[in-house]
Amino acid sequence: MTRPTSKLDSIGEKVCSYFSTEDSARETGLRLSRESIRFSANAIRAVHRGEYDQARELINSSRANVEEMSRTLAQHGELLHGGFVRNAQKEYAEACITLALVSGQTLPDPDELSISYAAYLNGLGEAAGELRRHLLDTLREGRIDRCEEILEAMDDIYSLLVTIDFHDALTGGLRRTTDMVRGVLERTRGDFTISLRQKELEQKLEDFGDKLNKE
Repeated sequence: MTRPTSKLDSIGEKVCSYFSTEDSARETGLRLSRESIRFSANAIRAVHRGEYDQARELINSSRANVEEMSRTLAQHGELLHGGFVRNAQKEYAEACITLALVSGQTLPDPDELSISYAAYLNGLGEAAGELRRHLLDTLREGRIDRCEEILEAMDDIYSLLVTIDFHDALTGGLRRTTDMVRGVLERTRGDFTISLRQKELEQKLEDFGDKLNKE
């Protein structure tokens, strides 16, 4: 009589082989994800320094890693839709969007970037935070018109994100990102308004001083 557990050995071998393959793919995917995130972060730093060519080179390196990660995990569905893949895609999107908005170029489309819509939207939200930094730098330079353009772009981003009303399981936690963008937008608008009022006051005092000197 055949034992009910006689197939356990073959089942065990098959399962171990499967998980060994998955583990190898996971390790490769994690490495590519970490490298991509590092390239994207350095690209954003280069954007803020005005080194756009350097930023593009780093973004290209990030894209290469994202694409290789997708190829590596194409046959590993659970890994392909895992958190480390989404994080790499999100950071890559953030770098691409930040470069486009700061340098005055057209926004990249998520299909052009070959990433998920959820990763793109979360990257778009993160880019709004980078725009705050860019606006404050621009404000210190006294370029008021440019500051207004940046603030308008931030407002446009929030206006889009707030319309994406779907479950977080689909959008990758977009509600949290949208809340962050709202807070960043409100603080930035407040800082900008205070700075404008201060400059107006300084100008009035200067004009008053000039008037007294003429008298």
